[in-house]
Parts: sequence; C-alpha cells; structure tokens
Amino acid sequence: MFSHIFHTLKYKNFRFFFIGQGISLTGSWMQQTAMAWLVYKMTNSAFLLGLVVFANQFPTFILSPVAGVIADHFSRQRILLVTQCILMVQALALAALTLAGVVTIPEIILLGVIMGSVNAFDIPARHSFVFEMVEQKKNLTNAISLNSFIFNLARLIGPSAAGLLIAVTSEGICFLANGVSFIAIITVLLKMKVVSRRNMWQAGSSVIEHMKDGIKYAVRFLPIRSLLLLLGVMSLVGASYIILMPIYARDIIHSGPQALGLLMGSVGVGALLGTGFLAQRKTVLGLVKILSWSGLMLGICLIAFAFSRSLWLSVLLLALSGFGIVVNVSGTNILLQTIVEDDKRGRIMSLYAMAFMGTAPIGSFLSGIMAGFFGVLTTVVIAGIVTILAVIIFRKNLSAFKKDIYPVYQKMGIIANGTFPEI
Repeated sequence: MFSHIFHTLKYKNFRFFFIGQGISLTGSWMQQTAMAWLVYKMTNSAFLLGLVVFANQFPTFILSPVAGVIADHFSRQRILLVTQCILMVQALALAALTLAGVVTIPEIILLGVIMGSVNAFDIPARHSFVFEMVEQKKNLTNAISLNSFIFNLARLIGPSAAGLLIAVTSEGICFLANGVSFIAIITVLLKMKVVSRRNMWQAGSSVIEHMKDGIKYAVRFLPIRSLLLLLGVMSLVGASYIILMPIYARDIIHSGPQALGLLMGSVGVGALLGTGFLAQRKTVLGLVKILSWSGLMLGICLIAFAFSRSLWLSVLLLALSGFGIVVNVSGTNILLQTIVEDDKRGRIMSLYAMAFMGTAPIGSFLSGIMAGFFGVLTTVVIAGIVTILAVIIFRKNLSAFKKDIYPVYQKMGIIANGTFPEI
C-alpha cells in the first residue's frame, strides 16, 4: 500500500519539489505557531490575535483573482521563485526585529500583509504547477494528495518544533529558522527542468476580462460552484478555531507553549492521516460522498472539543478535526483539478485559494471578536453547528451535481457511457 501512496515520487521534478516544500513548509508552520504565541503574550487580547491572522491571510482573498490570471499565462516555476524569495526576506525581517527586542504589533501586522499578498500569487501557481510536474495525468490524484501530505506533515512537525524552541530559546529563533528553510525550495526550483509554458497572453486582452471569464466558468458550472462554496464555509467557520488555540492552551487548560505545540500538532496528525487516506485511493469516484461525511465529522468534533477540559481528549478531537478538514480541502482540490479545463486551471485554483485561504482570516477575525465577547466555548460550538448545516445544504444539491459531472467523467474516461456510479 505504501508503494502506491508514494508512487508519483518516481517523477524527478515532483520528488525534488516534494522534499523542498517539506523543509520550507515546516519553517512556515513554526513561524505561524510562534507568531500566535508572541502576539498573545504581548497583548493578552483575543481580538488582536484574530487581527494579526486576518492581516496575514486576507490579502489572499483580495489578490487571488489577479494571481490566477498570472498563473494561467506565465511560467509558474518563475512565479514560485519570486514568491519564495520575497517570503524568505519577510521571515528574516521578522526574525531580526524580534531578536533585537523591538518588534511591535503594527510591524507584525505590516509583515503579515506582505506575506499574505505574496501568498496570493504563490498558492494558485503552486497548485497548478503540480499538474506540469506529473507527466501521466492519471497520477494527478495521487500527486495532489502527496502535495497535501507534505503540507500536513509540516503542520505536524512545525508547531511541535516551535513549542520546544520557544520554551528553550525564543520566538525569534523560530522566525529565523523559517527564513533559512526557504533556501531548500528556492534551490529546488532553480535546479528543476520543466518544459517552459508558452506565454498565453493575448494582445488586446486585459486582466479584468480574464478574471471575468474564470469567475463565469466557476459560477455557471454547478460542481465547481458547489465545491467552492462548501470549502469557503468550512474554512470560514470550520477551521477558525485554530486561532483560539493559544487562549485554550493558556487560559482553559492552564498550560504553556508545549501544550500549544501539542494541540496544533495533533491537527497535523489528523491531517496527515487524511492525506494518506486520499493518496491510497485510485479513483475520484466516491470522493464527493467522502467530503460530506468528513464535513459532518468535523462539525461534531468541534462541538465536542468546545466542552473538553482534558488535554488528551482535546488532542484526539483535534486530530479527528484535522482529518475532516484536510479531506475536504484536499478532496476539493482533487475534484476541481480533475474536472477543470486546463486553460482555466490557474484561475480556478485562485478561486480555490480564496475559498480556502481567503475566507480563513475573516473567520479568524470574527472568532477573535466572538471569543472576546462570548468566550471560546460558545464560539467553537457555533462553528461546529454552521459546519454541519453547510454539509446538509451541499448534499441537497447532489442530484443536480451528478447530472453535470457525469458527462465530464465520461469524456475523461473515468466512467463508461451510460453508467451512473456513486460519486
């Protein structure tokens, strides 16, 4: 089974990218965990904690449509080289300010805005680039799952390492480690040999026109529209509890950065299992049903977590939540990249980034406000209830969803003409 899970690593470019991403993303998760702890330690404010995360991620929501157009028309490899270099400089600047003991909340917010703006261009290019690295497109499902696997392996290792480093040294060392980690992915991108994509920009066309084409395509095709809406709600409320972890670790179970690392890491364990579960699948058939059940599991686990006062019970519930989140996020990625037309791949992936990364800061910001007024328990319970309602609404559209997606699967040879299997 393990040989099948990792079989797309036989492609040299994808294997190098996989390793380079793993190192870089581990550093990024270290920075994210250390930043949350530092902000709450400096301010004791749930509101400011949510505001900082909002600043880190909201630019993705604003800039992703433009970034999708760029990813569809220019070299994705070169786009990634530029974004990774800028992100390295951002991390090193944050490290320098923190280690010098002069960092302030406005500076953290400003650097977060820079990071979010760069990520808006990085995410659609990164996801679309996977398609170029895998020569046999029948292996795309496995490659996308492995791309998510390395992201969540980093989510497991990064927060735990950050918790240990903060306890032994300081948050600034975590930021420095992240800056250094970008060397790996930059080196890989420079060494990779990928067939250059032709500049597809048409004379007389504009960014706005290309953006409109991509949005119209997504809105008019029910499967894409339904998947993006479900993902958007999941990210808005279902994943927003992550920002509350420093409050939960310090004020509810009365622990420190080690417990924060354990809680954040448990989400990574569940996510890792979720990506492994998806990677061993050989077909996209049945994946829509899996999205529904995993979404329901996420909502139920969030409600249970809200009432937990045991560290180890919370770790278990967060692991199950991580499984539910990643199956929805990665499963949606797989389904979208399976059914989307190739010339619109970057733009649909930019809408995917908006639904996934772009709505998350809004959810984090709202969670910070709600936690300040109503408490962590009420905030997380509401998130769980809304998640369950979103899945119920998604399932009500499945009949029309199937009607639209069967012709696509037949055209691609996934199913035979005249057959209507479970999707």
